[in-house]
Amino acid sequence: MPSGKTIKLILYEVLQFACFCVPVFVVMERFASLIRSVKSSATAYWLVVAASVAYVASVTLFVWVPLKYFTLKTRRFSEVTNWRPVTLAHVMLSTLPCFAIIIASSKVQVDAGVYYDCFTELPVSLVLFSLICVDIVERIRPLRLTGQANGLESDFEMPGPVLTHLDQVTSVSAQLQANGRYRDTSLRSPVRNGSLSSHWGDAELRSTSRVSSTAYHYSSHSHSGPLHFVWIRDPRHDLLVASFMFWFDTVEMVRVTRTVSIYYSGWVFPIYILAYISILRVVITPDSPLLASLSVLSQDLPFLVVRICLVVIFGYVTPLLYILKNILMTVSFVYFVFMTKLKLLNRGSMF
Repeated sequence: MPSGKTIKLILYEVLQFACFCVPVFVVMERFASLIRSVKSSATAYWLVVAASVAYVASVTLFVWVPLKYFTLKTRRFSEVTNWRPVTLAHVMLSTLPCFAIIIASSKVQVDAGVYYDCFTELPVSLVLFSLICVDIVERIRPLRLTGQANGLESDFEMPGPVLTHLDQVTSVSAQLQANGRYRDTSLRSPVRNGSLSSHWGDAELRSTSRVSSTAYHYSSHSHSGPLHFVWIRDPRHDLLVASFMFWFDTVEMVRVTRTVSIYYSGWVFPIYILAYISILRVVITPDSPLLASLSVLSQDLPFLVVRICLVVIFGYVTPLLYILKNILMTVSFVYFVFMTKLKLLNRGSMF
């Protein structure tokens, strides 16, 4: 019987491969149906379907499998810490062709003067959901799927402070007592049953003794009762939430094309091109210092310009919330990274 690590590895690889090939098949099948409707030919439909099968088979054989071999077996990319080669391959070989086919379908319908399919929900949502799944797999791969997460409980647990270790700093009175000048008193222990005592034996000790603040950590057992489960946090669940939050702005930008007047216009090109550029951020590891600047340069600033133009031309086709979000992210990045270094704003006495 295979071990748990082997089962987890097989599960991850099957999921990633499904996220790689299924969006291509779905988008190409919709495009083949569109070609059949425009050309009134079943041969064109089967040619597009055959091309999609040949593309997935060739890319899998010559790119995906060798990349997985070098990544999992020879550890060729084990020293790479700031980018993810598997995610890059998915973005280049799956997401890019799907976006190109969606843009091409708009052009084909405009040139033919017929309007059959806007590729609004299933294809676009499936492409982005597959990309999110690949991102989640790459993030959650080091963690266990059963039991508690390895070594990360203290960073993601509930905010109930528990004092587990005390480093007492000896006061002046304690030193005098040790020398025999205060023989009639004794130091009372400041700890009772793992918590700070409510009474100190000496008023002077209360004002002079200190406790190291680094001894605090957050424990999931700090609260009890019938609703104790609402205080529990798990890093794997937080990872899934953070992954979806990472993509919401890009998803909303792509969903703008569900408006017919936008999809069948020239604006479909900058929308999908800028959305794809923002998707390239996923190649960078989540803890990389490059991610903050790339988020502003590849997403917030370009999206802000495009959204303002869309609102001016087509009306409120995109929520103002995302425009305000792009403005806030861009302005805050410029202010905290660049303007705070100016002499006028680099004073410690200011607010």
